[in-house]
Amino acid sequence: MPSKKNVEMLQEVNNSLDSSKGLFVIDYRGLTVKEAQELRRKLHEADAEMKVYKNNIVKIALAEHDMPNIDEYLEGTTACVFYAVDPVEAAKAIKTTSKELNKVEFLGGISDGQAINADQALAIADLPSREEMLARLAAACAAPLTGIARVCNGPMQGLVTALTAVAENAESGQQAA
Repeated sequence: MPSKKNVEMLQEVNNSLDSSKGLFVIDYRGLTVKEAQELRRKLHEADAEMKVYKNNIVKIALAEHDMPNIDEYLEGTTACVFYAVDPVEAAKAIKTTSKELNKVEFLGGISDGQAINADQALAIADLPSREEMLARLAAACAAPLTGIARVCNGPMQGLVTALTAVAENAESGQQAA
């Protein structure tokens, strides 16, 4: 008979899985309380949250949700980072903290319904964010339009330059006389 505490924890994990698109499993050994709070703040800004659950409870919840088996990453001191929208922002927050503190490391996770390892999680952190991709797309779409506007504006600009030169010559000719 499972304890009430474990049943409640399983429900929490299930709720976290229901409200997220995926998760990263990290080793957070050595983080102080203040450092953990800072990581949680960064993750919150990235629409993600870090939760520490019993590894066996997470394994049960993943099985109940028919998610990939990531049991090899759920060993020892681990935390789950659940992201709601964009895995890139959450991965960047973890990677930044890892570089700053040298205490946090990716173990693996689940992204787009597939199990990923630590190297793949780091590769996700190196991708441009959704906002960066949208900005690049907008710039790529605007570039031809900008070129067309310059081509159409060229003859008019040439005429203005020629008229300005004629006006300056006429002005300088009157001043000499």
